[in-house]
Amino acid sequence: MKSFSVEEVAQHNKADDIWIIVDGKVFDVTKFLSEHPGGKKVLVKMAGKDATKKFQQFHNDAIMQRVGLPMQIGVIGEAKAEPVAAAPAAPAAPAAPAGGSAPPVANALSTRFGEGLPYGDPTWYQEWTSPYYNESHIRLRKVIREFVDKELMPYTHEWSEAKAIPREVVKRVGEMGFLAACSGAGTNPSVAHLMPYPLPAGIKPEEFDIFHEFICIDEIARAGSGGLLWALQGGLAIALPPVMNFAPEPIKNKVVPQCLAGEKFIALAITEPSAGSDVAGLKTAAVDKGDHFILNGEKKWITQGAYADYYVVAARTGGAGMGGVSLFLVERAWEGVEARYMDVMGMWGSGTSYITFEDVKVPKTHLIGELNHGFKYIMHNFNHERLGIVMQANRLARVCIEEAFKYSLKRKTFGVRLIDHPVLRNKFGHMIRQCEATHAWLENIMYQIKTLPHETQPSRLGGPIALLKAQSTQTLEFCAREAAQIFGGLAYTRGGQGEKIERIYREVRAYAIPGGSEEIMLDLGVRQALKNYEKSKL
Repeated sequence: MKSFSVEEVAQHNKADDIWIIVDGKVFDVTKFLSEHPGGKKVLVKMAGKDATKKFQQFHNDAIMQRVGLPMQIGVIGEAKAEPVAAAPAAPAAPAAPAGGSAPPVANALSTRFGEGLPYGDPTWYQEWTSPYYNESHIRLRKVIREFVDKELMPYTHEWSEAKAIPREVVKRVGEMGFLAACSGAGTNPSVAHLMPYPLPAGIKPEEFDIFHEFICIDEIARAGSGGLLWALQGGLAIALPPVMNFAPEPIKNKVVPQCLAGEKFIALAITEPSAGSDVAGLKTAAVDKGDHFILNGEKKWITQGAYADYYVVAARTGGAGMGGVSLFLVERAWEGVEARYMDVMGMWGSGTSYITFEDVKVPKTHLIGELNHGFKYIMHNFNHERLGIVMQANRLARVCIEEAFKYSLKRKTFGVRLIDHPVLRNKFGHMIRQCEATHAWLENIMYQIKTLPHETQPSRLGGPIALLKAQSTQTLEFCAREAAQIFGGLAYTRGGQGEKIERIYREVRAYAIPGGSEEIMLDLGVRQALKNYEKSKL
């Protein structure tokens, strides 16, 4: 790219010829003058000058990526594209004991990653050792961060405001292997042959574990948009597992590859206008008519349902209660299936919908698993669903810390930076302690999922995961509030420096309620602990 001197830039200082400097880069903003949201005079005043401080004061990084870089014409001096410094080589991992597996290599040198902002990333990114991660996790983290920073984060606000994520973006995420990684397919050996694309970062299915899945979800959540996360995999992560685990082979072979490729969408249709956390009380019914069922009912607040091609529908096929529920794979194209968008507080772009089924003819080949066993299949994936919510919620809480910390370093009041006010450091202290505690609990539970016998996990982990979900969403709510206080009016404004905080604040309820409300989760966690304790005394 062409080099310019400061003196050369200074010559372009009129309204019909404006160059400015930002971070050592030279931009010709002449044609942008009338489009600048802050008006023409702001740019005219900086014509021919270094506008770095002003830009950083009023804009976030996404603006530079999306709007600024296309106007770049050169750099200052003899500067060239900055080479990316190679990370220090990781010390060789100790040899594994005879007959044992290789130990993790997540040590201080190999895990140094990111901007290094205090608590802006998990501690294993910031020169702490960890027993949970190895070289493949480190490799995956690098691949997905580069993808998110380049292809997702700069456009997140634009997509959120449009309330739609381009289809080609979802397909691109599928091609990268992230849909398989985030949906539970990566840790499910039975569907490895159905994955249309390899897992990301060259990771083999036999290597892939819950920590790899966590890294993918965690890094996408850095974009600061629950709506983006749910538009990519909100329905997929909760609707595809019942298909992968219990559907007939012909259904599985048809649906799984299409959804993991991002070519088709799938949604889980359980919640009803009158039945939310009370799954056993649902009223949608499927009546046996010999070689098919006739399905009638309504579903509400269904993520990705507005544009889904397939629905995994819970319907009553037997008596009252949990014993009379079955699951069906229903296709959107069938007669009698209607879905419409719902106008909701947050998660824009994720297709929250109201769905009606009127005399829908469902072939018996589309029954998932056994008749009247649907409640068991729903419960089978609840731990995974709730854990996904925890992963997302806690990174969004961390985003609040990161964005507020960055802002506090440059914003001044009463002559000092915000971070220099003790009362604001107190806010950060409370945000950090809650976020880090939640993260540590999450990693502990993921380790149990990785190591405990699968058949023991529902009874041993269901309660702790329920408590952790409540912990994570209350932490998110606290961090979103405190970050909004730190940003002030900027957090009340859609777009701009407080963009992520404003959006996250609106999305808190979407984490606190779905997957089991906080009240239900807290009660469930204690009830299960009591049940296991009393059982152990028998």
